[in-house]
Amino acid sequence: MKTLLACAIALLLAACADKPVVPDWQMNAHGSLERYAAAFMKGDARVEAAEFDRARHELAATADVGLVARAELTRCALRLASLVVEPCAGFEALRQDAPAAERAYADYLAGKAQPRDAALLPPAHRAVASGGEAAAVAAIADPLARLVAAGVLFETGRASPGVLQLAVDTASAHGWRRPLLAWLGLQAQRAESAGAGEEAARLRRRMALAGADLLQNK
Repeated sequence: MKTLLACAIALLLAACADKPVVPDWQMNAHGSLERYAAAFMKGDARVEAAEFDRARHELAATADVGLVARAELTRCALRLASLVVEPCAGFEALRQDAPAAERAYADYLAGKAQPRDAALLPPAHRAVASGGEAAAVAAIADPLARLVAAGVLFETGRASPGVLQLAVDTASAHGWRRPLLAWLGLQAQRAESAGAGEEAARLRRRMALAGADLLQNK
């Protein structure tokens, strides 16, 4: 999870990495973003909302558009990793003043990456942005970045059954309930569409096992 956060908010700690004292806002924002990501992935909506608001408040105090933009992109990336395909409204409100790298990453998340901008993206995502598919996703070492890339392929209509299985296995291995339920649900839908009723039922049973208490708390 740290790798994605480092990509999305690359300057958050690096800005003062060579100084003896790290400002409180950096430590507070970094900690809140990590707690936000953990809460989101396990489906804890209350903690998720509180931690993101806290992180954004700390970052906004700097009036640094790039930092706030990275936080908004982090949120949108996590949602895409869980197959929530929607405009990244928080970033779009900042786009006019955002740095080029952040604009390129936002376009990538929206499925609108331009080949000329691939070099501006975090290294893990460049192959996917340049047209890579299942093999490019499988080659991504960081599990959360891998899920984000799988989400991009889904959004652009390039998610093969192998990509879906890779996403399910990745989320399952890390106990990330929210994306696991989303990707299992997509597998079940495709199985049903293909007339594979038994397989769809098996996948639905996995979803019930993983999400029973989460569904009860909604």
